[in-house]
Amino acid sequence: MRKCIRCGAEMEEDFVFTGPGGNVIRKKGLSTKAVVPKAAVCPKCGEISIYVEDEQLEKLTK
Repeated sequence: MRKCIRCGAEMEEDFVFTGPGGNVIRKKGLSTKAVVPKAAVCPKCGEISIYVEDEQLEKLTK
């Protein structure tokens, strides 16, 4: 559960980005270690938080 940094409300998670070419986070120079970021949206104030799930984060840092 993510809390909004603006108003403290519980955010709705698991939104995905879509667009031309896809959206990935990749460690510079390591094209095989890429993950798809997700977003959480605050239903109260509209704040958006971009995050990488824990198991995906391990792919980028190892």
